[in-house]
Amino acid sequence: METIFNNTFTKSVYKGLTVLVVALFSLSVNAQIEFNKLAKKYPIIPTPQEVEYGNNERAFKSISIIRNDFENLDLSPQKVVDYDGIWVESKGMRIQLIKDDQQPNEEGYSLKIDKNITITAPTVKGAYNGLQTLRQLIRSKGRRFTLPQVDIKDWPAFKIRGFMHDTGRNFQSIEQLKEQIDILAQYKYNVFHWHLTDDPGWRLESKLYPELKADKSFSRHVGKYYTQEDFKEILAYCKERQITLIPEFDIPGHTNAFRKAFGIKTMKEERVLPILIDLFDELMGLADAEEMPYIHIGTDEVRNAPEYVEDEMILTLMNHIKSKGRELIVWKEGIVIEEDSTSINQLWAQHNVREGHRFIDSRANYINHLDPFAGMARLFFQQPCRQPAGDSLALGGILCAWPDNNVAEERDILKQNPIYPSIVFYSDAIWKGREKNYPEYWAKLPPKGTEEFNRFKHFEDKVVVHRDLFFKGKEFPYVRQTDASWKVVGPFDHKGDLTTSFPVEKELAPSYLVDGNEYSWDDSPVGGTIHLKHFFGFPAITNAKDGTYYAYTKIYSPETREQAFWVGFYGWSRSGGRRGGPAPSLGQWHITEPKIWVNNKEILPPVWKQPALAVATDEIPFVDEDYFYREPTMIKLNKGWNTILLKVPHGGGSWKWMYTVMPIVIDGNDVREVTDLKFDASF
Repeated sequence: METIFNNTFTKSVYKGLTVLVVALFSLSVNAQIEFNKLAKKYPIIPTPQEVEYGNNERAFKSISIIRNDFENLDLSPQKVVDYDGIWVESKGMRIQLIKDDQQPNEEGYSLKIDKNITITAPTVKGAYNGLQTLRQLIRSKGRRFTLPQVDIKDWPAFKIRGFMHDTGRNFQSIEQLKEQIDILAQYKYNVFHWHLTDDPGWRLESKLYPELKADKSFSRHVGKYYTQEDFKEILAYCKERQITLIPEFDIPGHTNAFRKAFGIKTMKEERVLPILIDLFDELMGLADAEEMPYIHIGTDEVRNAPEYVEDEMILTLMNHIKSKGRELIVWKEGIVIEEDSTSINQLWAQHNVREGHRFIDSRANYINHLDPFAGMARLFFQQPCRQPAGDSLALGGILCAWPDNNVAEERDILKQNPIYPSIVFYSDAIWKGREKNYPEYWAKLPPKGTEEFNRFKHFEDKVVVHRDLFFKGKEFPYVRQTDASWKVVGPFDHKGDLTTSFPVEKELAPSYLVDGNEYSWDDSPVGGTIHLKHFFGFPAITNAKDGTYYAYTKIYSPETREQAFWVGFYGWSRSGGRRGGPAPSLGQWHITEPKIWVNNKEILPPVWKQPALAVATDEIPFVDEDYFYREPTMIKLNKGWNTILLKVPHGGGSWKWMYTVMPIVIDGNDVREVTDLKFDASF
């Protein structure tokens, strides 16, 4: 269908005044954010509790360690900083690490850079965090380096700041895990939660029970497991980076591999508990309670008859693990044992705190459900533990990656889930803390010009600098999105026919009268991904069950060009099959029949590699379903303003109501903004 744009809007004085007021308000808010030239060039993530930039930079070629009070604790500044080209010599810029017990938080530190570098901390953990901040600040300039003049006093808001990987379903090599652990250390995470077992495989070697590594026990990645030496290697790697390893054997649910290994029909069999006690003892034998203080036993999603057990069995196992001097962690929702009064509950989904129990917050923190744009707003605006800082019960939060579906290559876990952007965005909330929880921004960005929007934009600027400095060649699917503005109108009632056309496709007007109902444009949406309705019910644009929305914007191009775009109308969660499926057929962007027109020309969808796959296709890996890991859509832009109109219907069995349109520059794994294109949603 040919679309005809007939703009009936007229310019008004009101519009000009509105722009002026918004601009003045933005300047006022930005004045409250310390952002001088050095702060812009040398951004720190997560944001320190107190930071003051000076006006000068210090150039140097080498460093000279004149004092290290933590040397006997194996903390080496040159090893942590580890910057190519910097060497240690007596004439270098002087650095000193001073132990000072006055800092009340054991992970806190102060960092002062002037003529010298001074890091003061009460413990090796604090000194390590100070060195990681120093490492972020170094800039290379030819054969020389620069640092900003800065004075920092910093400490974490929460005791536990973690990241979890499920390697039970999808095995990852030691090398890939180490790469992610390095990123965790850089952004001051202090926990790696290692989910080692699940239905497809028991991934940790047992010398007591070699049956667990037999081929028959695996349903995916057959024979892929970690030796005990592998486990110790990761444990030592974490320890060197001041990260605590939390291992998880998830029982009695998620135990298909366990049951197949032993020919067990039900977890109620008498031999199960002795085997589990042996396995947990073997696990605890790999490290003492000081080095590995937490043991996670899962207990979530016990929903199948073969997994049901008596409470007494779980209580016996709990008490046994506690008797070994370990802190016990369980999921909530999980099996609740009334006699258990000391376990740490790890919260997921919307599950609430169990009164009197310590807890770790993983609610709304599942990366496998996040898209790379709106998902980052959720991680930035949520308040960990729903309070400004931790206490004796609220221990902190753990970001979780559950790539449940089978993956073809281990790197696909990083390509198909925005793991690195999520780590960076969440680090600020879990270290700095949040004075307020903003559930209204868990699925969308705040309105332009608000203090909250400017705060996000300020942090986004820092993320872009870090992306370009520290993630070259790595999977970091995020570009600046705060300049992308939209108008949306709807939802029109399509009466069950997703292909129904509405007057928007013929004419752009201030409002539309359809079936006796008036529809006007909403010009508040901003961002790379717009959730019209969020699949978990977070506040979005509409509460309607279904209907058809239209979205509009313009993009200015200084020249005629073929431009790469990320375009998508659905965000496939990388878990639970293809929820909201089946996958689109050839010729469809999605089963809901969305469309995109650029300058009145319809843009056709990709030629899908796996069209029309059913929902229950957990074992068929994703290959091109989401915009950020398939080849970008090439769209011709004319010199000047280019109109973009989207039709976004919803209904039937679809789960998500959303769209993404974002121009990008892409080079291998590296993605960047297109700096000479401008969005404008006005008519």
